[in-house]
Amino acid sequence: MNMRMFEKLQGDGQLSPASAEKLRSAAAAKLFSLHWELKTILYLGVLLLSGGLGILIYKNIDTIGHQVILAIIAAACAGCFYYCFKHRNPFSWQKVAAPTPFFDYVLLLGCLLFVTFITYLQGAYTVFGYHYGTATFIPLVVLLFSAYFFDHIGVLSLAITNFAAWLGVNVSPYALLNGFSLDDVHLIHTGAFLGVGLILADFLSNRLNKKAHFGFTYRNFGTHVFLIACLAGMFSSGLDKEGDNRYLLWFLFLAIGCWWFLKEAFRHKSFYFLLIVSLYAYVGLSYMVIRLLVSSHELDVIYLGILYFIASAIGLIVFLVKANKIIKHASV
Repeated sequence: MNMRMFEKLQGDGQLSPASAEKLRSAAAAKLFSLHWELKTILYLGVLLLSGGLGILIYKNIDTIGHQVILAIIAAACAGCFYYCFKHRNPFSWQKVAAPTPFFDYVLLLGCLLFVTFITYLQGAYTVFGYHYGTATFIPLVVLLFSAYFFDHIGVLSLAITNFAAWLGVNVSPYALLNGFSLDDVHLIHTGAFLGVGLILADFLSNRLNKKAHFGFTYRNFGTHVFLIACLAGMFSSGLDKEGDNRYLLWFLFLAIGCWWFLKEAFRHKSFYFLLIVSLYAYVGLSYMVIRLLVSSHELDVIYLGILYFIASAIGLIVFLVKANKIIKHASV
């Protein structure tokens, strides 16, 4: 409500003081939207519920029994999917609104329970033997189908992370706590191909206009995975062997990727992608500059390095400010 306009009308004598006071009271008592706060609480509730069930099962596994636990998880999962199939809207390749306020959360809970069920089944009875890929491929199919059939971006994110795990791109918390290193050729190569595949999925989603609103999720995962893989390839190449110039090839891939992603960021008018791609490019360029300075064996390499970081940081900030103005101007 534009109170300045009403104050101007009151000053011109076209609005009585009593009416102006009523308008001020109405503006002061306007409703406040709790939409995102409630969505956040509900999503946290789903995650806490699934996590709490896992802890409860872990602490009482000896008294409850595997069969009972599996039956409870399966029943809860089936109930969630039954609710979703019963209340779903007709399928469409365009964006489909949730039919009920709790639909998205019930579907997310059902998918998490299904992943838990398959994982528990494999862990307790080794149903799939040593074919661990099958234990991740089955949830992948279910998650991907559910994401498209019910139109759920959160489930699509689960499907993408499950797909990465199926390909072998995963890092456990235990590995991180024990000094995990990215010096893994298979992990780096797989991550790079996965990133390209996700970017291709984003391109096809928009080009074919099939669930085009999924494009942001594909693009977000693909950008991070590909650029992290390029940086990992740069950092790991040439550490053990003198004269190993593979890092130059990874730097070339990083430069091409950053150029493409920056171009897409301007096209989509997204400052978020502009920011993250600029930071990845800055890290890669800084690595090359520092490596060049160290290899030059100059005595004042420390001072040159400090000077570079000061100048480059200022340049990065100026670039981001100007780029943001261009995006805002293009959005008007």
